[in-house]
Amino acid sequence: MTSQAGVSKRIILIIATITAFILPFLVASVNVALPVMGRQFSMEAVVMSWVSTSYFLAIAMVQVPFGRLSDIYGRKKLFILGLVITTLASFLGAFANSVPMLIVSRVFQGFGSGMTFNNSIAILSSVFPREERGKALGISQSGTYLGLSLGPFIGGIMTEHLGWPSIFFLSGILGIFLVILVFWGLKSEWREAEGEKFDITGSIAYFIAIALFMYGFSSLPSINGIILFAAGVLGMVFFVWWEVRAPSPVFDLTLFRRNRVFLLSNIAALITYISTFAVNFLLNLHLQYINGMTPGEAGRELIISSVLMTIFTLLSGNISQKYNPRLVATAGMALNCIGLIMLVFLTDATSIWYIRATLAIYGTAIGLFVAPNTNIIMGSVESKVLGVASGTLGTMRTAGMMLSMGITMILFSLYIGGAEITPVYYPQFLSSEKIGFIIFAALCFGGVIAQLAARRHEK
Repeated sequence: MTSQAGVSKRIILIIATITAFILPFLVASVNVALPVMGRQFSMEAVVMSWVSTSYFLAIAMVQVPFGRLSDIYGRKKLFILGLVITTLASFLGAFANSVPMLIVSRVFQGFGSGMTFNNSIAILSSVFPREERGKALGISQSGTYLGLSLGPFIGGIMTEHLGWPSIFFLSGILGIFLVILVFWGLKSEWREAEGEKFDITGSIAYFIAIALFMYGFSSLPSINGIILFAAGVLGMVFFVWWEVRAPSPVFDLTLFRRNRVFLLSNIAALITYISTFAVNFLLNLHLQYINGMTPGEAGRELIISSVLMTIFTLLSGNISQKYNPRLVATAGMALNCIGLIMLVFLTDATSIWYIRATLAIYGTAIGLFVAPNTNIIMGSVESKVLGVASGTLGTMRTAGMMLSMGITMILFSLYIGGAEITPVYYPQFLSSEKIGFIIFAALCFGGVIAQLAARRHEK
């Protein structure tokens, strides 16, 4: 590994925080523009969901293999490559004149984002010692929620006044700026697993299996969805069979067997993202369709949760340095359960103040959970597998987001079918929304149990 002498922790923290900002900004700003895109391209509800879902599917496919590649060949190299891909894909999206072109741009944005976000966390964990890591992760991940905060607000205003392609142009410009900053500020390289072999067979198996699994799940309950989902499950079985026999696996599965804290904390992260990610998506549609708001107005309402996520992520990073991070994360998950239960009772007559209260609870809960949970996971492994650990956490996060959107799309298919969301289908939309929040609340309760179980193993 190249010497880290002279590396500025402050510069690395700035780069990681800006990176954490750009990726969720892409998600939140595009989500608030979805109804406008849907009307322009006459997209059905399920197709409209794929503008978001394709992005997360691509991220899920690359995070574990490229996490391993970064441990072997260098986290800085893969970080820069991911930035370049994301930037080019953003400009492609700005010029999209059809649904297929738009979705292709989102797929490549996902490939680049998966490589970039993984390595920013791994580099940060490599540089900051254990006693400083929680605070550093709290600061960097507050950038994530700042992106989520400003995404709906800026995205809504830009969509109204400049058109939705301006969001992609802005993301591309930010990507160029970050590439320049990385070349200027990152002078060292991190590759603790240098010289080890890369498992090509296992990587291809993972790549295909996760794609079939996620795509099949999102296509349920159709026959094609069932077939693809089953093929994905078989592919994951083959992947596990191969990895336990490979001399240099792309993902060392003994991490899960030997390290129960790592296992249970990742399960808690997966459940958290399944139960929370589609909340903003559904509330965005609710505010625009049911409450009749413009994209800008909906964005200004959704900013409540993201601002609180930003504040409490900063605070929880500091708190987790002083108190057991497991307790902080568990408190966040428990609070999230309360917010989700409140959303179950959402109707077309619900007061906007009730929605604002649930957004406030939701934002506070996620802010309390994320940084402590990340600190626990990254602190539970040795430095040579930080890239894989970051990739695993990233996959849990992305798979959770993808499954969250998948559950939403299944409900849309069951209640709305292939129709656009028009006033005649508002009752069906409200029914699918209600069932979704019931499912998410039940899952969140399971996440609290996983956190408490990890606490016992930690003791």
